[in-house]
Amino acid sequence: MGPGPSDVSPRVLAALARPTIGHLDPQFQALMEDIKAGLSRLMNAPDHACIPLPAPGTAGMEAAIMNLLEPGDVAVVAVNGAFGGRMADMAGRAGAEVVTVDHAWGEPVDPARVEDALKGRNAKVLAFVHAETSTGARSDAASLCALARRHGALSVVDCVTSLGGIVVDVAAWDADVVYSGTQKCLSAPPGLSPIALSKRAQAAIAGRREKVRNWLFDFNLLMSYWGGEGGRSYHHTAPINALYGLHEALVALFEEGQQAAFVRHARTHEALVAGLEAAGLKLLVDPAHRLPQLNAVVVPEGVDEAAVRAHALAHWDLEIGAGLGPLKGEVWRIGLMGASATPWHVRLCLSALCEALAAQGHAVDARKALAAAEATIGEALAA
Repeated sequence: MGPGPSDVSPRVLAALARPTIGHLDPQFQALMEDIKAGLSRLMNAPDHACIPLPAPGTAGMEAAIMNLLEPGDVAVVAVNGAFGGRMADMAGRAGAEVVTVDHAWGEPVDPARVEDALKGRNAKVLAFVHAETSTGARSDAASLCALARRHGALSVVDCVTSLGGIVVDVAAWDADVVYSGTQKCLSAPPGLSPIALSKRAQAAIAGRREKVRNWLFDFNLLMSYWGGEGGRSYHHTAPINALYGLHEALVALFEEGQQAAFVRHARTHEALVAGLEAAGLKLLVDPAHRLPQLNAVVVPEGVDEAAVRAHALAHWDLEIGAGLGPLKGEVWRIGLMGASATPWHVRLCLSALCEALAAQGHAVDARKALAAAEATIGEALAA
């Protein structure tokens, strides 16, 4: 129950164990088309090219940045956590002039400050994180993408933690490049990065002055394999079994219903928060901007946060995450993602956390915490 990977469902694990076939086998090519259609449906991106990159979510970030930016381009990057900072680093490596809009960790991106940074700069790219995994803060993707359009920039949106847990609506946002990962709310193993590219983004990539500096993720080459027009060309050996897992994860999500999955994540989050607050614990992010799937819990004064995590792992077989950057030692990051977003996981987490805190002499009422969570879960089930 950390920031990822999340638990993988038994049906996805079973899919991963299916016999491996060739990556140009006609049956596998049919599966590729199903996956492309599933990703388009999940992200509501009917006019985008949607494919899974053969690497974890960071590959989506690198592919987006390296394909769109060339030396001398201007990139405005909103930074409100670790992964916005990583975007800025990659943009600099692409040779771009990088303008960062820095925020305190735990805050959402401020559209007004981003617009000030865009004014008069002729930026090619506006990049930001929709769901910041280092803090649990959600930013307003629709407003930020609209700013990019208004100022003639291409939008790059990090949805690694959001996809499958909260709404990702590429068409409504009019976003240019949106990427994610499989190991969070999709509950598949790490190793694939779904990505969607608008026609504007594709045209920008096709019209580059120089070759993309990353060969594996050069979309001009990748789409010759994933595009399928006139027969697929060999580009790389696709991770066959990982794609079996992604396909099964998409099938499972559509069987549940996307809206039902969003409600499940929201309700388990509400139960966890009720239990944490009853135990006297606080969350880092303001309620209006919290992610249901990633909960940053403030470590009480005098508590050894690493010892709490070690106790939960040793005695409850439960992993929760540590803080990153300036939040190291200051927060725990508790994931309620995909198959880990259940009432059982909420009870497990609260029980382990309360016991670990009590072991350090930090007084918490575990019964009160569990009762508060149960009452919230009961209200949700009744609804």
